[in-house]
Amino acid sequence: MEHYSFPNTDIPPAYGPYSHAVVAGDFVFLAGQIARDAVSGHLIEGDITAQTARCLEIISDILKSLGLSLADVVRTTVFLSDIGDFDSMNCAYSAAFQPPYPVRSTPQVKMPFGALVGIEVTAYRGRHSKVLKVPDGGS
Repeated sequence: MEHYSFPNTDIPPAYGPYSHAVVAGDFVFLAGQIARDAVSGHLIEGDITAQTARCLEIISDILKSLGLSLADVVRTTVFLSDIGDFDSMNCAYSAAFQPPYPVRSTPQVKMPFGALVGIEVTAYRGRHSKVLKVPDGGS
């Protein structure tokens, strides 16, 4: 297994003792991301649409650092602080993903730091080269 963090990038640093991504075989597991600013590390201002878009931007940046894209995502979990935001979240989410869509679960949970949404994904890299580009912070 390979563990990745991305210090000194536009990807917000982890809040705690975890990796941004773990590669296990042909699968890449990303830690859940909330809508944080890359510079301050704080939650961005904005509604569910803005926060969903920012979460997906961070996820896209992590995947890109590993030579992947949102098209490689096979599973997502979208955590909502209020299930009433589902339709608005879904609009932003559907703008980022194209068919065939990954499988998805969307539970309502209490989110940290007042976040409205958090997203975690699993990607499949089997259709790509078995050798990943090693970014700074890989181990």
